[in-house]
Amino acid sequence: MSRLPALRPREVLRALGRAGFRVHHHMGGHAYLHHPQDPALHVSVPIHPGDVKRGTLRAILRQAGLSEEEFIRLL
Repeated sequence: MSRLPALRPREVLRALGRAGFRVHHHMGGHAYLHHPQDPALHVSVPIHPGDVKRGTLRAILRQAGLSEEEFIRLL
């Protein structure tokens, strides 16, 4: 199992965009993304200063249905 890198929220959004997700809307300090081909996939990404914590990033990947290896390839 590879170790997830420390990433800024913008980098997470860019990688999810490469996976086909599109920003649906922003509310408060979060961006909400949907996948056009699979409407059941909804992902929320915190847009806060600093890096996204690794545990939060793992939860985002679970929501997106991506493995850590797939996500690292998208970076």
